[in-house]
Amino acid sequence: MSIITVDRLSKFYPVAVKEPGLKGTLTHFFRRTYRNIPAVQDVSFSIEPGEFVGFLGPNGAGKTTTLKMLTGLIHPSSGRISVAGHVPYRREAGFLQKITLVMGQKQQLIWDLPTLDSLRINAAVYGIPEAEFRRRLGELSEMLSLDRQLTQPVRKLSLGERMKAELLAALIHQPKVLFLDEPTLGLDVNAQSSVRDFLRKYNQQFQATVLLTSHYMADITALCRRVLMIHQGKLIYDGSLDGLLEQFSPCREVTVELGQDPQPQVLERFGHLKAIEGRVAHFIVPQEALTQFLSRLLAELDIADLTVTDPPVEAVIGRVFQSGGLDNTGDGASA
Repeated sequence: MSIITVDRLSKFYPVAVKEPGLKGTLTHFFRRTYRNIPAVQDVSFSIEPGEFVGFLGPNGAGKTTTLKMLTGLIHPSSGRISVAGHVPYRREAGFLQKITLVMGQKQQLIWDLPTLDSLRINAAVYGIPEAEFRRRLGELSEMLSLDRQLTQPVRKLSLGERMKAELLAALIHQPKVLFLDEPTLGLDVNAQSSVRDFLRKYNQQFQATVLLTSHYMADITALCRRVLMIHQGKLIYDGSLDGLLEQFSPCREVTVELGQDPQPQVLERFGHLKAIEGRVAHFIVPQEALTQFLSRLLAELDIADLTVTDPPVEAVIGRVFQSGGLDNTGDGASA
């Protein structure tokens, strides 16, 4: 049974329309008219318990609006949502015990107090007994490699330490469903890796369901086997990340190390020559022509080494969004 079910979910925001000039200003003042701006349109998907799902989309696509509806912060205009057996916008106590929302650009910890004080406040809010609080605190702080930082004021923590502390605070009540909105935003490479490792361990150890949005594709590729893609408020893909790359990555990059100095005019005869660096040449080759290209290359050139790689995930996903959705590049969503 799905722990998250979204059926034909939509959210529209009314925006006042004003005509130019004095007449338009007076009309706008006395008899205002509105038009509905769609933020999310007719989105449907379901997520099983324990799944770790990536939620992708460009800025303004509707990701955060969807998360806010899933957590009950805003009311949908239409459609049906069920999260852990609850209707989110009713904000029932049982529902709030089962979910958490972490936003990389927001903080819940009190700036001038030690993290431990904020954690005790959270424990009191969720009615966690002292013994159980200490057990959970020890377990999570060990997983996050937080120790002395818990007794320091939040303002003295590094950005990476603060994000770990935010995660600890958000998970102290052991929610079943995690909604994570850019949890590695602004972190350096080491801090991002540390947060990813923790999220992977938490998902595996507690079988928590996670819906993750991130603009860092390293987060998605490291953690998510399945991805949802939203574009202009509409769900345009629901499936495996590998399936997305296979379906919408029409080219491969072939890197060739030559046994002698290359002659550009000779290499250009083989196809799209991307770059030459010393004796190393880079080609972009359509997937359907790859076998023939490699056979010809090996037969006609002195090859010292050769590798074939997929294009970066960012390039594939960026191409999908630039084209206006999968309807223009492939089969469309598979919800």
